Amino acid sequence: MKVDNPWWTEGRIPDYYAKMSPRLYLNIFMPLVQATGLRRALILMGPRRVGKTVMMFHTIQRLIDSGVSAQNIIYISVETPIYNKIYLEQLFILACQILGKNPTQEQMYVFYDEIQYLKEWEIDLKSLVDTYRNVKFVASGSAAAELKKRSDESGAGRFTDFSLPPLTFYEYIHLKNFRISCSQLL
Repeated sequence: MKVDNPWWTEGRIPDYYAKMSPRLYLNIFMPLVQATGLRRALILMGPRRVGKTVMMFHTIQRLIDSGVSAQNIIYISVETPIYNKIYLEQLFILACQILGKNPTQEQMYVFYDEIQYLKEWEIDLKSLVDTYRNVKFVASGSAAAELKKRSDESGAGRFTDFSLPPLTFYEYIHLKNFRISCSQLL
């Protein structure tokens, strides 16, 4: 788990992610993550390869930059084979034990990546939201239709859905740093 959370010791996300330009959607996503007064998990949905994991890492760095202790941020990739069939709460408690944290006393952020790999994730996540009042849970998944269905059914009032679409043309222009004035178009 320490390997997946290098900011616990280094205070920043890996350079691999830090060098990538953030999606423009990050500016809309961040306030939802930082809305800790709302006891709701945030579900980041979208097709494969749209940048959900990268957006989670950029979110983690922004939290650190805003003053959140790096050791109060936990990232768990649920698709990791050694985590198969382990409940979300068990993974969370294990991370807290590693960090020596009491999740009932400190504001924490927990990111579960590729949550659809865990059977009945929505029941576990709903229970976590109800149990740990000081923790903001963020989960991502690629099976958007199924995630949305389960989120609506089991997470009513407990989950906020955020859909990350494929790269838009405007974002492509932004990420490539193309600057075109109106006079050049005429």
